[in-house]
Amino acid sequence: MGTVRLGTMYFAAALAVLAPVVAGPALAYGPGRRWPHTRLACRARAGLAALVTTIGRPATAAAFLLAWAAAVVAVFWPLGELAHRLESTVDVPLHAWVSTRLDPSFARLNWAYTALGDRAPLKVVTVAGAVVFAVLWGRRFWIPLVAILAQFPLEQYVQTVLAGMVDRGHPPTGLGTYPSGGVARIMMTFGALALFAVLTFRLGRRARIGLGTAVLVLAVVEGYTRIYLQKHWLTDVVAGVLFGPALFLGWAVAVLVLAGLVPGPLPPGDPGDGLTARADGPDAVRPAPVDEPVDAGPVAAVGGREAAS
Repeated sequence: MGTVRLGTMYFAAALAVLAPVVAGPALAYGPGRRWPHTRLACRARAGLAALVTTIGRPATAAAFLLAWAAAVVAVFWPLGELAHRLESTVDVPLHAWVSTRLDPSFARLNWAYTALGDRAPLKVVTVAGAVVFAVLWGRRFWIPLVAILAQFPLEQYVQTVLAGMVDRGHPPTGLGTYPSGGVARIMMTFGALALFAVLTFRLGRRARIGLGTAVLVLAVVEGYTRIYLQKHWLTDVVAGVLFGPALFLGWAVAVLVLAGLVPGPLPPGDPGDGLTARADGPDAVRPAPVDEPVDAGPVAAVGGREAAS
């Protein structure tokens, strides 16, 4: 019986890897392909272009990001209240179920991985990534420097606002609350590096989708470890898997505006991911032209227009 119980947790761990591996490309070739050509997306591009003309790129990017953050809070606040109502029927039974399936050796592996979502290591990753891409971007060094550094406090403060508004508490075995910050931080930090890798190294479609899927896998596995180690309720983790990509999407669009890669309405046949347009400026990073339609990646690593991966 003990072996069977442990086997269910191993199966769940494998599923935490395989599910995003499948979901990432599916999102890229499904909603990610269609979204840039929708009427809403075209109107959004036209509106951003008008704002850029009126107040400039930095002000437009900042205004859009603040408005997007407020919209994320407006959406995830009621979802948090719903999660709170589901605590006794979903979270508590699952917490008890997991507590009977803990294995010391497997737990040590989970503890080693879950530290990746903590603030301290991700601060190091954020600063190192910002410095590296600042060097690679030459005279426009300030774009990756500001953008990559800004994503960290953006996630922290928006998540803190949501946690305070929902105020649902935490499991008796951990201090994690709604939504899971570890999951969202991984999505934001590694998603930011993935986006700038795409813009800097002119990566092809498959590489973009692969990078986005890899970030999604890192985030979902982080969520699994937080559940297995009983640091979070299940609904906290599910919210984190949705909250991270939602916040990242707005940040990615703001970066594309700042870099001059968000055009006006798409002409017929344009792939619409924003990466074939040329950024302005003498040292602008210019993604290579593509010969085929481009699909959006799971974490917007192809232009910031994917569904939550």
